[in-house]
Amino acid sequence: MFRYVHTNIIAKNANKLIDFYKTVFHCESINETRDLRGAWLDGLTGLSDAHITGEHLLLPGYNKEHPTLEIFSYDSLKETVPAEINRPGIAHIAFEVDDVEATLKEIIRAGGSSVGELVTAAYPDGLEAVFVYAKDPEGNIIELQSWRKGKD
Repeated sequence: MFRYVHTNIIAKNANKLIDFYKTVFHCESINETRDLRGAWLDGLTGLSDAHITGEHLLLPGYNKEHPTLEIFSYDSLKETVPAEINRPGIAHIAFEVDDVEATLKEIIRAGGSSVGELVTAAYPDGLEAVFVYAKDPEGNIIELQSWRKGKD
């Protein structure tokens, strides 16, 4: 069996970031909190005395069986490298929303920021997409998108 299960974000302040994703993106608690430590976690992570706390949040538009956004924090964090849209590795997570501009304003009100400009792009079959990149309060990049029939 293959199925997508979750995306993980390591946060400086897991509770604050969890609140952000609940407020702005309507992610839901599903009573999957974690307080993990032990030899198995040290072996898995390659760290000594690893301790992870956080929560799995149900992503909007899905049932309670996944996928989730897993927001964790380690007791000991490495220095961060700023997220860049063109840095190799996972660049962003994306949410389809009803109103890209209104959601961007909500992100900024909740402590996030914008990355580039809001753009509209024409796609085949008369579709149009509105896009913008933003950052959550800890600098992780988020893509907002909204799709509609194009103007003829």
